[in-house]
Amino acid sequence: MSKGAGVQPGAPVQPDAKTARLIDDLRARAKALGFDAIGITSAHTRADWHEKLTIALDRGWHGDMDWMAETASRRAAPEALWPEARSIIMLGVNYGPDTDPLQLLAQKSTGNISVYARNRDYHDIIKGRLKDLAGLLARRAGAGVKVFVDTAPVMEKPLAAAAGIGWQGKHTVLVSREFGSWLFLGAIFTDADLPLSEPHAESCGTCRRCLDVCPTNAFPAPFQLDARKCLAYLNIELKGQIPRQYRAPMGNRIYGCDDCLAVCPWNKFASHTKEVKLQARDALTTPALADLADLDDAGFRKLFAASPVKRLGHARFIRNVLIALGNSGNPDLISRAEQRLSDPDPMIRAAAIWAFRRLAPSDRVAAIRQQTQSREHDMAVASEWDGDLTPPF
Repeated sequence: MSKGAGVQPGAPVQPDAKTARLIDDLRARAKALGFDAIGITSAHTRADWHEKLTIALDRGWHGDMDWMAETASRRAAPEALWPEARSIIMLGVNYGPDTDPLQLLAQKSTGNISVYARNRDYHDIIKGRLKDLAGLLARRAGAGVKVFVDTAPVMEKPLAAAAGIGWQGKHTVLVSREFGSWLFLGAIFTDADLPLSEPHAESCGTCRRCLDVCPTNAFPAPFQLDARKCLAYLNIELKGQIPRQYRAPMGNRIYGCDDCLAVCPWNKFASHTKEVKLQARDALTTPALADLADLDDAGFRKLFAASPVKRLGHARFIRNVLIALGNSGNPDLISRAEQRLSDPDPMIRAAAIWAFRRLAPSDRVAAIRQQTQSREHDMAVASEWDGDLTPPF
């Protein structure tokens, strides 16, 4: 094994016996650590990755995620992130659920949290394992290593596809024959030239279930995603109020959206092929909206300790819960929306008005509006009393 000694970018490296043993040991250690998939690709990316990223950014599909534009040059080229990088080991952990997450959409008084966020934060789950595996490579090969788990401008999905773990589906998520759309991904960059895995051919065929199931038509075309219309973007990344036209389609999704992942036909294998079972927390699987709406900041932090939901922050989380309340059709939840009409945070007050108006009888709405609207100094919040509750989508 060499470190940049005259190997052409992206060219397969014929391993000697020592390197072959190292790769076998890395694969064995990865499996012991709980990784379900492993592959190796070159740090020198295909030219079309930068082109595709540029098109998405130029069209504004990244929405408020300014960091995507700010880091575009490094995101499109791993060698720009670390010039010494020669090879990238991509790893995946299967988190496929045991039941269909779409069934929870019918339980309208229950909050629906994306499958990946029902476990402990995947950054914490994977990063320690990556460091362990990278340490083995460093010791055995004297190689430089860096590990990444969604914490740097790394295009994990195209890299994982190039490493043969799967392919990017029409919903832009990585799809695997063994694990469907349910893989956490992590990367180990190294300055060592390692034997490359064969890329996986795209295998979606004529299937378009992921495109057709999207509640907000967030896919302009197969393999393209306009994040500004994606419910997962809107209820996680968006810092302001959720646009009115997307509130009803949000249903009871209070963190993320699994629709396009959950309908993938390849998922049929995912729940049966886990090396290490990831246990979802019961409290995050079917939480009652009534209980969530009562959470103060301390209660929110306690409930979502070690969960990716905690990064959302209390205000945006309650915003999401209130939208779900408004979509519940449950009059027993009117008081939960009404109690938030005087919340100090204007984003929460605005969402509370929308939910209250959706649930409460018209005479009750008129009375509360008269009491509160004159005291409201935030024009955006005040406008919620007049906004269309069910605008055409």
